[in-house]
Amino acid sequence: MKLNVISKTCKLPDGREITIETGKLARQADGSIVLRMGKTMILATVVANQKGKEGADFLPLSVDYQEKFASTGKIPGGFLKREGRLSDYEILISRLVDRAIRPLFPNDYHAETQVNIQLISGDPAALPDSLAAFAASCALSVSDIPFQGPISEVRVGRVEGQYIINPTLEQKEKADLDFIVAASIENILMVEGECKEINEADMLEALKIAHEAIKAQCQLQIELTQAVGKTEKRVYSHELKDENLREELHKLLYDKVYEVARKQLPSKHDRSELFSKIEEDYIAGLPEDSTVNKDLVKKYYHDIQKKACRDLVLNEKVRLDGRKPTEIRSIWSEVDYLPSAHGSAIFTRGETQSLTTATLGTKLDEQMIDGAMFDGNNKFILHYNFPGFSTGEVKPNRGPGRREVGHGNLAMRSLKQVLPNMNESPYTIRIVSDILESNGSSSMATVCAGSLALMDAGIQIKAPVSGIAMGMISDSSTGKYAILSDILGDEDHLGDMDFKVTGTEKGITACQMDLKVDGLTYEVLSEALHQAKEGRLHILNEMRKTLSAPNPDLKPHAPRAVTITIDKDLIGAVIGPGGKVVQDIQKTTGATVVIEEVGNKGLVNIFATDQTVMDAAVKRIKAIVAVPDVGEVYTGIVKSIMPFGAFVEFMPGKDGLLHISEIKWERLETMDGVLEVGEEVKVKLIEVDKKTGKFRLSRKVLLPKSPAKEGAPAA
Repeated sequence: MKLNVISKTCKLPDGREITIETGKLARQADGSIVLRMGKTMILATVVANQKGKEGADFLPLSVDYQEKFASTGKIPGGFLKREGRLSDYEILISRLVDRAIRPLFPNDYHAETQVNIQLISGDPAALPDSLAAFAASCALSVSDIPFQGPISEVRVGRVEGQYIINPTLEQKEKADLDFIVAASIENILMVEGECKEINEADMLEALKIAHEAIKAQCQLQIELTQAVGKTEKRVYSHELKDENLREELHKLLYDKVYEVARKQLPSKHDRSELFSKIEEDYIAGLPEDSTVNKDLVKKYYHDIQKKACRDLVLNEKVRLDGRKPTEIRSIWSEVDYLPSAHGSAIFTRGETQSLTTATLGTKLDEQMIDGAMFDGNNKFILHYNFPGFSTGEVKPNRGPGRREVGHGNLAMRSLKQVLPNMNESPYTIRIVSDILESNGSSSMATVCAGSLALMDAGIQIKAPVSGIAMGMISDSSTGKYAILSDILGDEDHLGDMDFKVTGTEKGITACQMDLKVDGLTYEVLSEALHQAKEGRLHILNEMRKTLSAPNPDLKPHAPRAVTITIDKDLIGAVIGPGGKVVQDIQKTTGATVVIEEVGNKGLVNIFATDQTVMDAAVKRIKAIVAVPDVGEVYTGIVKSIMPFGAFVEFMPGKDGLLHISEIKWERLETMDGVLEVGEEVKVKLIEVDKKTGKFRLSRKVLLPKSPAKEGAPAA
């Protein structure tokens, strides 16, 4: 069989090449490609049904990114030893791709579409998360699926002031700025990333540099589409339409909907009831023999409501709840709400509320990561929960969904930048945000509540962090636009932008942006960033009214931690044969002791909730690792008796020889009856043999010297 393999190559700014190949693998998919950069290879496939499901009014798009363990020469952990459900890391990459491509399918295209992206060869020098959306768009580009791309995605990092496109893992870890940016040739579509308190100008510069690199990758896809002959996309018809009904509804209902929007009701439930009543009254007024399609009424009424709410903002510069575009909802917060938690906070902004806890654990509580590209342990964990009751809905609790994983990751990235050095900290920290009410910006409420909970717990963060969700409503025909601070859930739905920004007073720590409209200029984006800064600082000031700095100490019931650094050679002495020594310390003192080897040193981490317990454990360990000092006096225990002297344990695990000549000033002919095994005796360390390391002890030097007998030679 002759293969028709087509290959295209583009270069990154530093000269590294990315190759796209189609026609060799997965040829029964509607579109399939293999992307290669260095040793990293990604297989992306896309398949779509020819027909949409009856009555569907949305795009049933699924995007799954999965890393094959064999891609990096590993075997999966666990009992089954095979790839299973997607990890949080894979879900986050799937979301990056989904958010980049979903807006570019036609609004009336409703066929079930599935994008699968598989890492089949991995290389830390070419990280796959910044290549996945490029691969997905290429697969769509070589198919006949109606995708209004192409798009691509790159990572932009900054190391020592230099911007780098798709940095290596080593470079990424040194960067003070790490964004993944998705864009078409014309417009930026999505941004996700974290940074170390940078300013708005630096962020804009990073986006511009990323966009330039993306343009070349989009041009490659245009050439690839032409080479495979997929310039004509499939014809589809997934929607029943009735333009006469659309026009009639607009004439009858638009003004009524606009008047409800103008009421500026602060409660979303009150607004929802009035909006719903207009639709219900229209349907109730239809004749019994009416042939009007009620599903179309619902769809067109939704469009009317969306337009009326957008027009209100553009025409009158007021919002659904009566606020001005830059106005932040009322805020109240409280800390130490949960008496048994190590740290807790409530943060409420308008109708959005988060109850967040901070819990301190030991090294034994670290999260173990077992992935194809990354493994190891994680000492900072943040979980975000979004139950149905937070929006007044009945929803079964089925575990966290992709949205919850994504929102939690954004909050984690935001707070991670201000934590103490976790490599040096003995603690594992877990933040849990439970959303109790939601009407927009719940992930940003998590950031604010998480910051307060950390400070309440006594964690010495560098600075408090706040977050704000920005929105935008625009009209390309008139050029009008309005940037909205602290958006409602309704404004997120009807708007053209969802831009979340978090940071300290000093600068930005994380961001997430999704655009639903073409043509957002850098000038408008800059305006949104500076408006977001004003909002963030306002929220920080409100948070300071509750707690302005971390508590000076941990809660009385929080675990105390002490880390003792010891020589690598002493680790075995602390652990003891079969772990007997460390187990005895934990049993007799009640402390938790965790020992690890880091570099050429040993770290002994001790955790206790009581100072007495801590002091006892520290004393035991210091006694074991203490270095004997010549000239020091010790209280020892006789361990064994020999004809030439006794062996005395003068420090835990350290025995020295007390020679028969060093017991008394008087000459002893025999050891009989001089000392007993188990007897406590004070001794002085008089010598450490440099070759053997053996210890010589003396007892007689601590005793008064007997006066010389008459006639005896002087000593």
